[in-house]
Amino acid sequence: MCLAIPAKILEIRGSHARVDFGWGVIREVDISLVDANVGDYVLVHAGYAIQVMDKEAAEETIRIWRMILEESAISVKG
Repeated sequence: MCLAIPAKILEIRGSHARVDFGWGVIREVDISLVDANVGDYVLVHAGYAIQVMDKEAAEETIRIWRMILEESAISVKG
């Protein structure tokens, strides 16, 4: 199974971009496979942006990930 995570583009330098995955997690990813701009949300898999996402879909996906991670943290502590 493959997993891709949405991230917001903060800065672009050539074919690479600094992206924000949320929770202060900022990484550099390759954006050569997509036509994206600063402020766009992209779906990132294995260090590559593979798709530009609609803002609402990206934010909903991020919200669901937060719920999953918070539930996981609660059950581990519990």
